[in-house]
Amino acid sequence: MSFKDLHLIKPLLKAVAASGYAEPTLVQQRTIPFVLDKKDVIVSAQTGTGKTAAFALPILQQLYDKQDAPKKGKKIRALIISPTRELAIQIQQNFKTYAEFTNLKSLVVFGGASIEPQIDMLKNGVDILVATPGRLLDLHKQDYINLDYVETFVLDEADLMLAMGFIDDVKKIDRLCPEKKQTLLFSATIPYKIEELANTILKDPERIDVTPTKSVAKDVSQVLYYVPKQSKIELCLHLMRNTIEGNVLIFRRTKYGVDKLEETLSKNGFAVNSIHGDKPQSERQNALNKFKNGYVKILIATDVAARGIDINELDNVLNFDMPNVAETYIHRIGRTGRAGNTGKAYAMCSADEKSYVKTIQNAINVQIPVETEHPYPLDPKAQPVVHKRQGSKYKKGRKSEASKKKKKRWY
Repeated sequence: MSFKDLHLIKPLLKAVAASGYAEPTLVQQRTIPFVLDKKDVIVSAQTGTGKTAAFALPILQQLYDKQDAPKKGKKIRALIISPTRELAIQIQQNFKTYAEFTNLKSLVVFGGASIEPQIDMLKNGVDILVATPGRLLDLHKQDYINLDYVETFVLDEADLMLAMGFIDDVKKIDRLCPEKKQTLLFSATIPYKIEELANTILKDPERIDVTPTKSVAKDVSQVLYYVPKQSKIELCLHLMRNTIEGNVLIFRRTKYGVDKLEETLSKNGFAVNSIHGDKPQSERQNALNKFKNGYVKILIATDVAARGIDINELDNVLNFDMPNVAETYIHRIGRTGRAGNTGKAYAMCSADEKSYVKTIQNAINVQIPVETEHPYPLDPKAQPVVHKRQGSKYKKGRKSEASKKKKKRWY
């Protein structure tokens, strides 16, 4: 199938060709016809499947007939909500690319950046607005955004929206838009809460599932290292010096863990950057750009910050911390081995993470090969360290003030 078979107009076909895409992906083949028919849609698809174009191209086509509206008269007719700044920026860049041969105008607004330039651009008029929930509601409250003309409402990465606590904001934004509109919901997974949300804001939606949540790309080779938790950083340094070649995306569970590992690698002479939610937007974008352009070979990230990062040629993924959800592991390592390239996925597992490995292997129906020849092996019989609850802050033999007072009762 070609993009022409999807009945896209010539300006969009020209833009797609200029971007180097020859054939639509499965999610694009299945989604675009329904969106062009103005039906509500729920799509379950992973990052990297081409889902942004699956809604961007048909939205642009639907708006194209009114593209000659003067810039000052443009109204927001398509609204895309994204949970993170990086995702929002990436989506708007896609819209800008595909709209190159039209007069349709898109804009992205997000928190963590100055609001004044965003207000100035909104005043010039915009057809398509991509936004994070908080900044959108803030701008609407200040009367800089009017959602009365929205024809298509898109929720991207809905499960991440749920995880970040944005569902109430999403419902509020939905109520600010006209009741009669097309709603598209995209999510890597469809947990119960997302199903509940879909039943609330979508009308008789078409359901599309193109997510092989239980499989791993055949071009990704996996290897597992059992290692004591306290030796993980040493093993990471060993792998970086002796085993891992090319660029690598390292996943850590917490923001503190990201910062700690970045500091250690940097002190050991590695050029490294990191991204997580507490870093300023400009810093995060700069780190991502340096990694994409090859100036830095190591990028450390949390799952939330990395969601939506699209890197065409990623050589390696390193799971410094094992995820406790199988789908998260699949999403992580699915970022490498794309577009005909091979990739390598490394995982380090401590004693307290053994059950996670079992869950992952059951889900993907594959036994991940274990590498035992390394300097920091874990005793196969090792059990998770259970830290005893600390007692009173007072030293042994020293009575608390409360205890002393208790004894000074007068009868």
